[in-house]
Amino acid sequence: MPTSKLTQREIVGYGLGDMGFNFYWTNISTFLLIFYTDVFGITAGAAATMLFVVKIFNAFTDPMIGAFADRTQTRWGKFRPYLLFMPLPLAVIGVLTYSTPDFGPTGKLVWAYVTYLLLMTIYTGVNLPYSALSGVISGDARERNAINASRFVAGFAGGTIVTAASPRLVAWLGGGDAALGWTLTMVFWGVAAAVIFAITFSATTERVQPVQAAPSSVRQDIADLRSNLPWILLFFLALIIMLSITLRMTSAAYYFKYVVNRPELLATFMPAYLLAAAAGTACTPLLTRFIDKRKLLIALMLASTVLSTAFLFVDADQIVLMYVLQIALGLTLGPKSPLSFSMLADSADYNEWRNGRRATGMTFAASSFAQKLGTAVAVAVIGTLFTALGYVPNAAQSAESQAGIVWLMSLIPAGFTLLAAVIMVFYTLDNPTMARIQADLAARKSSLPSP
Repeated sequence: MPTSKLTQREIVGYGLGDMGFNFYWTNISTFLLIFYTDVFGITAGAAATMLFVVKIFNAFTDPMIGAFADRTQTRWGKFRPYLLFMPLPLAVIGVLTYSTPDFGPTGKLVWAYVTYLLLMTIYTGVNLPYSALSGVISGDARERNAINASRFVAGFAGGTIVTAASPRLVAWLGGGDAALGWTLTMVFWGVAAAVIFAITFSATTERVQPVQAAPSSVRQDIADLRSNLPWILLFFLALIIMLSITLRMTSAAYYFKYVVNRPELLATFMPAYLLAAAAGTACTPLLTRFIDKRKLLIALMLASTVLSTAFLFVDADQIVLMYVLQIALGLTLGPKSPLSFSMLADSADYNEWRNGRRATGMTFAASSFAQKLGTAVAVAVIGTLFTALGYVPNAAQSAESQAGIVWLMSLIPAGFTLLAAVIMVFYTLDNPTMARIQADLAARKSSLPSP
């Protein structure tokens, strides 16, 4: 494996990129559904169906994008060029997605389908190479933990900024016109993200090169993943965790608007979670010095299950307790992202060690597939439940509708984090195993003739 060490500039520069991605992702996961239902005027059922269909379609494009990135050859590397050339089209389609043309019900739905599909496809075209970049910046396990911790600290910071600033930007830029406010807000976030991606591009270097001289076929890459048990477990882990988190994040806007009757609290409730998650993420490199990644992830998922369940018993006027549980959930869920992404890089090493082939982009693409599938299922669950319980936008909700919102904030996500803990029991790439794998890979590469 490469011996050159990462500089602090590279660790921070790589991590900063995820702040830019959260200028999009957090807006989408927290505000897009309520934007569609309460601003654009699409019914909850139609909007949820649209989000589900687009996510499913887009999930299947991820492996294609990953395969294309693996086969990219430029003087800047395989993955870094996407950070330079894709942010402008991403910004444009982000603005169009949050625009509200004066169409009829069918026209609005068609506009939503087209713009959201393009947004998620182009977003993946930048985000997936960025994620794969973490697997080739360094082959050292501790350095991977550090760069992924840096990434998600910055990501949670970006999410905190978005949840606190977006509602205020909408009100300020729109001057009371929420539709105009959202369009101009996305102009702001698109420009800010493009600047950050340029910084990440300039700060990073691709070091890890595959053993094989030429890439294998896409069919071979997929076959390798299908027989890679650690990767399969991580695939389902990503799906389940994203499902749990999306349920809570998307439901929070409805929870404070219709259950607590304090919608203004969302501007501090979500940032409280994200700041706590950033703190938990920052502790990850220290925690992994003493606790194996697998054991740590199991413990965190079990703790999250207990905390989510406790939310069921919080009354609508117990604001302080809501925040205490939210902060505790942020601390326990924060480390899961750097841990799981570091494990994905480990699974790419495992595949190369076992088969002599490396497909980092495809490895991360399939995980992105799982995350989008989890998000799609979460939105479908919310839309189906709201429709069944009689949700009516901008009106007092029935007791059944309120109860459904509370379940989406508590027991339902708790069930998924419990399942995630069970899945990780079967994960085998612990620290001693990875040390042996990486030593073997280093020996193989040192024995290759110099180019």
